Amino acid sequence: MRFWRTAVLLGLGLLWWWLGPLVPLLALVGLAHPRVRRAWRPGRRTVGGWGLALAVLAGLLVLVPDGLLPLPSGSGALVTPGYTGRPVTPQPLTLDAPGTAAVAGPLGLSPEVDTAWYGAEQCAGIDVTTGGRLVALCGEGDDQRLRVIDADTLRPLAGKDLPDPDGAPGCARVGFHLDAADRVVVPTADRQVLVVATADGAGEADLTTLETHDLGALVPDDDCLLSVAPDSDGRTWFVTRQGRAGFLDPLGGPPQLLELDEEVANPLTSGPDGGVYVVTVGSVARLDVRGGEPVLTWRSDYERGSATKPGQLAQGSGSPATLLADGLVAITDNANPRMHVVVLDGADGERVCQAEVFDDDASASQGALVAVGRGVVVANTHGYDGVLRTVLGRVPTGGLARVDVVGRECVPAWTSEVVSPSATPAVSAQAGLLYSWTKRKSWWGVDAWYLTALDVRTGRPAFSVRTGRGPLLDNHWSEVTLGPDGAAYVATLGGLVRVRDEQR
Repeated sequence: MRFWRTAVLLGLGLLWWWLGPLVPLLALVGLAHPRVRRAWRPGRRTVGGWGLALAVLAGLLVLVPDGLLPLPSGSGALVTPGYTGRPVTPQPLTLDAPGTAAVAGPLGLSPEVDTAWYGAEQCAGIDVTTGGRLVALCGEGDDQRLRVIDADTLRPLAGKDLPDPDGAPGCARVGFHLDAADRVVVPTADRQVLVVATADGAGEADLTTLETHDLGALVPDDDCLLSVAPDSDGRTWFVTRQGRAGFLDPLGGPPQLLELDEEVANPLTSGPDGGVYVVTVGSVARLDVRGGEPVLTWRSDYERGSATKPGQLAQGSGSPATLLADGLVAITDNANPRMHVVVLDGADGERVCQAEVFDDDASASQGALVAVGRGVVVANTHGYDGVLRTVLGRVPTGGLARVDVVGRECVPAWTSEVVSPSATPAVSAQAGLLYSWTKRKSWWGVDAWYLTALDVRTGRPAFSVRTGRGPLLDNHWSEVTLGPDGAAYVATLGGLVRVRDEQR
């Protein structure tokens, strides 16, 4: 009986792995009894041994290169399904919305889940080069770095730290893009726009700064660059948190600036006709270029609401402008008691229609809408205010909805109760599926995360594959990204997850 405590601990560990966090919680409750506490009181050797083991483990984890280990998975293996639904046959869609790429996605055919652990560093934005490599912007706050990642191994191939702010803190979450030459165009915390190569002359992964555009003379140090986007004529536009917008002259002239006089909390959107759209905390604005200068073509106000809703980062719309077919532009507002999907005419800003979505006092959106022809899919982020909201099996309000524009009316097509706490979904026109990062409520207290595919026509779930368990699988506002290899990628708090069909 000398090792009875070790045997009991091993048994509790197995029960924890199978059943979830209720097991250690019940064990802690048992320690309230004096006899149990006396029996389990460890000696100095035991405490020292456990402390040394934990120190060695922590040291090894620090020294192991990023991406070499998989994301550590939590408990609850037996009480959460690994796969639900069934494989689907592709039902392609004809989507003529601007910027909608015809990419594939998983079909649920014996899906494989691969993960890579990057410590406590989240990669909030992911894009894919023409050569199939991933480019990600990772880090916390102003500590940002670019990474080029192998799409097969999920290991970083190259990295580059971005500059720190030279004044007030920068924008916590910024948007970048890849240009036609696979170069990263990214704003930095010290109010510069960098153009960075993602490959060298031999095609090997590389991150070398090719151009630096300093906007310090136009953007004061109490403001920050929020987003950049290219227009159809090759200009790089930028917008700041305090509502300064403009573009870099592609011929090398000085940057041009326009004051919007309103706070901005969403990325820019550019259209195929040269227009650039900015969603401020109270309006949608279209910007164009006339006489070599940025001009405000139109501004359309929306219902800002009375406060910042739980599940949003600012009072106002939580979505950037989304371009639909036939020159339409869609956003969500912040109306009470329900938010609306609002559709505008991109040419003059006239309101075409709007439709309420989700329930009273239980609707919010923080992320881009997903264009589906003349319609959009919106994810309800109401109630998600951070990682703690999803621990111990809990979930926020959730829900997905599709709204179509029929003539001059916004018509709700379907609503799903699937809970996607903070993810922006992705649609595959080739598969006819919508992919979302979801979580299920668990009375066992298990935090299981899934990639869920829904029929984009009907909203019915097609299949869900469990990707892991625990808070490190929380995507925390990152998007679902579909790659040219038919895989779905999601950045989480601890690293990167890939889901793809079985590789034959």
